[in-house]
Amino acid sequence: MAVAALLRRRVLSSPHAVSACRNAIYVRCPFSNSDPHSVVNYTNYRFWRGYHNSGKFDLTDMTHPHMWYPKAREKKRNVYLHVGPTNSGKTYSALKRLEASSSGVYCGPLRLLAREVAQRLNKINVPCNLITGQERDEIEGAKHTSVTVEMADVTTEYQCAVIDEIQMVGCKSRGFSFTRALLGLCSDELHVCGDPAAVPLIQRILEATGDLVTVRYYERLSPLVPLKSPLGSFSNIKAGDCLVTFSRRGIYTLKKRIEMEGKHLCSVVYGSLPPETRTKQATMFNDDTSDLNVLVASDAIGMGLNLNISRIIFSTMMKYDGFNFRELTVSEIKQIAGRAGRYGSRFPVGEVTCLDAEDLPLLHSSLKSPSPIIERAGLFPTFDLLALYSRLHGTDFFHPVLERFLEKAKLSPDYFIAECEDMLKVAAIVDDLPLGLYDKYLFCISPVDMRDDISVQGLVQFAENYARKGIVRLKEIFTPGTLQVPKTHNQLKELESVHKVLELYVWLSFRVENSFPDREVAASQKSICSMLIEEYLVRSGWQPQGRKKFLHGPQKLLRKYDASQMHKYFQEVDARPK
Repeated sequence: MAVAALLRRRVLSSPHAVSACRNAIYVRCPFSNSDPHSVVNYTNYRFWRGYHNSGKFDLTDMTHPHMWYPKAREKKRNVYLHVGPTNSGKTYSALKRLEASSSGVYCGPLRLLAREVAQRLNKINVPCNLITGQERDEIEGAKHTSVTVEMADVTTEYQCAVIDEIQMVGCKSRGFSFTRALLGLCSDELHVCGDPAAVPLIQRILEATGDLVTVRYYERLSPLVPLKSPLGSFSNIKAGDCLVTFSRRGIYTLKKRIEMEGKHLCSVVYGSLPPETRTKQATMFNDDTSDLNVLVASDAIGMGLNLNISRIIFSTMMKYDGFNFRELTVSEIKQIAGRAGRYGSRFPVGEVTCLDAEDLPLLHSSLKSPSPIIERAGLFPTFDLLALYSRLHGTDFFHPVLERFLEKAKLSPDYFIAECEDMLKVAAIVDDLPLGLYDKYLFCISPVDMRDDISVQGLVQFAENYARKGIVRLKEIFTPGTLQVPKTHNQLKELESVHKVLELYVWLSFRVENSFPDREVAASQKSICSMLIEEYLVRSGWQPQGRKKFLHGPQKLLRKYDASQMHKYFQEVDARPK
């Protein structure tokens, strides 16, 4: 276990911890829902008492979250809100300022975006690190860093900071990470990009910080034309089209229908695909010389990928949100439709329509309507608050601590408590294990998909082995040499789940490195998963008569590739061809 984590547990288990916190507190605190490397100063007890008429120290009072970030409050930041529709150049303007700064950080909603910005800066000789939950690529001498928003460092001073897609501050599950970055980034300039619907809320939130706020509005750079007619027949599909649907099975059904017409081959993009695979599928679609000239995708295209789309075609205006089937919101429709007609691409004018005529009225009315104003921003207590609350109530069981804290939490009207149903589910699992509070918290904030049985099984095995032995070897969980190209849709889904488990291992290895020592193995197997999924996509594609191979598809993989890769890590693996 990392020394910092060990020390943290010792401090917070000390009977003197609470009394110490009533003076000046400087304790190690994990990034909200991500990384245990930031330091939060809760100033002193007398300061906090000033907010309570009762004179009692109330840990559940979250009405002044801007005071959680004293380093940022020491500055009078110049905050620039760059707001406008998709494809309006707002993020481009912010990044130009970042490029020109002596030091800076970019905070994006997706790994794909963070990686893209890091590559962009490094390409123009502005050394830039890349830090996400599952990646660390540190460049010697770099004073710029590109991160996923959960990894934002609120203890380092920057000349310039950028937060992208700020409208996600209202997201039920991830909004609190954007709030944390907005309030906590310690920079002379803060450039915030996103939908105009977030402007009133951000202005209200930043009134308390004393920052100087300037709003810059942008117009779309290329036209977006809503068509009056639906697609009609699949024979009307043309190169550059993107069909949008909202399930994996729906995506592969549409892919097959389009390819059966014999005119086009399809790339696919959806959330469960490994990020590397999504990027490669998008690259092949964008390539003028590729056979894959039609895209079938979910709303995963709404942000994070630069796509040369001529026409967006909604196959449905309904999606399952985890609880119910519902109509797409105005914001969702505008975000997806706006991906057509990328400025500077070979399709400078975008078009948008639906598969069925009955969906056109909702499409047209949504594109004419402003996005609903975002009323509140997400918020979530830091580990320090939860640890102190746990100590005061004399329990190390994380589920009741979190549940009680959230029941009693006091918020101002501009905030809401983030959705934490999955976190509570994980807490119920790890509370049965002999783990300290911080270790339980770590598993609770880990990126596990609780709707995926294989992902949950992986988390349980990792937590049990960690609790029992203090070290988790990947080969005790994952059988090497067993990965192969999927033959069915269900096998594809299983392989995507395996990829999620391997990503979880990598995530944990960055936080308790000594206890999860097989990061390189997990990363290698993640890459193999991506390759096997790509091979499935190639093999599942319909091929015109006489065409034996996609011109730009991945090379065929052999079973022996997997075994030979694993042989250098696990000598008992039989690397002979099968």
